[in-house]
Amino acid sequence: MAYKISEDCISCGTCAAECPVEAISEGASQYEINADACVSCGNCANVCPVGAPAEE
Repeated sequence: MAYKISEDCISCGTCAAECPVEAISEGASQYEINADACVSCGNCANVCPVGAPAEE
C-alpha cells in the first residue's frame, strides 16, 4: 500500500531525499508521493520530523 503525505507536511524535503525510487516531489503547497511509483518502504515516514507520510 502506497504512502501519502498529510497536511502536516512542513515542506522540508527530508522525505524526498530518502526515497529510493524518487516517488516524492514538491507540490504546490506541500510534498506529494506518486502512488504508482511508491514501493512502501517507509523511509519517508522514518525520517519525517512531523510524521506527515503514512500508509493509505
